[in-house]
Amino acid sequence: MDTPVFDFVRDYASSGRARLHMPGHKGRGALGCEALDITEVRGADSLYEAAGIIERSERNAAELFGSRSTFYSTEGSSQCIKAMLCLASRRSESRTVIAARNAHKSFVHALALLDLDVRWLWPEEYSLLGCPVSAAAVASAIDSMDGPPCAVYLTSPDYLGSMQPVAEIAAVCHERGVPLLVDNAHGAYLHFLEKPMHPLDLGADMCCDSAHKTLPVLTGGAYLHISRGFDPGSDGDVRRMMSVFGSTSPSYLIMQSLDLCNAYLAGEGRELIAGSAAKAGALKERLAGMGWRVTGGEPLKVTVNCGNALEVSERLRAHGAECEYADPDFVVLMLSPQNSGEDISRVLAAFSELAPGEPGHPPAMRPPERAMGIREALFAQSEELPVRLAAGRVCSAPSVGCPPAVPVAVCGEVIGADAAAVFEYYGNESVCVVRR
Repeated sequence: MDTPVFDFVRDYASSGRARLHMPGHKGRGALGCEALDITEVRGADSLYEAAGIIERSERNAAELFGSRSTFYSTEGSSQCIKAMLCLASRRSESRTVIAARNAHKSFVHALALLDLDVRWLWPEEYSLLGCPVSAAAVASAIDSMDGPPCAVYLTSPDYLGSMQPVAEIAAVCHERGVPLLVDNAHGAYLHFLEKPMHPLDLGADMCCDSAHKTLPVLTGGAYLHISRGFDPGSDGDVRRMMSVFGSTSPSYLIMQSLDLCNAYLAGEGRELIAGSAAKAGALKERLAGMGWRVTGGEPLKVTVNCGNALEVSERLRAHGAECEYADPDFVVLMLSPQNSGEDISRVLAAFSELAPGEPGHPPAMRPPERAMGIREALFAQSEELPVRLAAGRVCSAPSVGCPPAVPVAVCGEVIGADAAAVFEYYGNESVCVVRR
């Protein structure tokens, strides 16, 4: 598969041309990558008006993923989430999205920017990062509304590696004429498994992939995929919506890495991903055999549920390994073909020095009361308070770091004592509330 973006930039970098244009480093600098960091010079195309090398590269990606169209983002899945919600909402009279509660905070930001409302699907047993959803629950939620929502929105895989029954949920959505949108930020590789598990393969209408999370792509590289059975408008319409939520100076370094990833996936990528999934599976079995409780079904993510996860993360560091995420109950490891056998040996050495702790019991939380709209609360005058003083106040912004970037309280919700306890359990010391 050709790599038109990378080839153009490489040729431009070797041309010796005087750069009387942006960026200011002029192709020279201490980082070593400056020569390949260009702007929209003649022939370089333009991401949001693509009609040349970028369009060709995106078509290559669409062919690989089996989509109707695939569009590049240099600002992660956050940009794609906003664009796909905009594309879905403008097709509908409804301003409400049905969504699983464990959504990333960029979803909440999108609701605020687009002035959309949400009906949350709440888990039977509250968990900050998990929200198992059944097709029956989605059907019931749609059928209980006065009219169909503009979309159903899922996060799959979630941060802990759990996966929703996308195919079953897609079927009930399509029976009711509702598009299914999936935040597949952690699963860009899923189409390239021996048995494809990507949301597009399972019936999603639109989804976003953070390519940089699991594929050899620079941080910020992502895809917005449109399925072959869904029509959100012309490619030009999609690009315009992407441009609304993106910088007018997209990174050519990131676009080159997305372009090169096409060649990787068309070549050795499938075999390497299959091999990495097998190694991850073997690591899970080894850890389970040592008595650790391994959870989640995502093939390249190793999630261990234990009461000493923070201690585990420190022991990993002592062995020269850094985990993706750790909280009081879970430690998360993300693998890819670029991880070596030595990396896995370090993981096993760290775990072998500890005894598994008993899984903890995070505070339970009930669906909170809504006092204001999401948009109204996010843009209201606000103040930051210690969590211990926030009970009874209205949340202004989803105060949570990344990772995991899943809000405890959402803009406009009243922070109850149970929510305050969840904030404290996960180490959030302060929260933004609407100023009185």
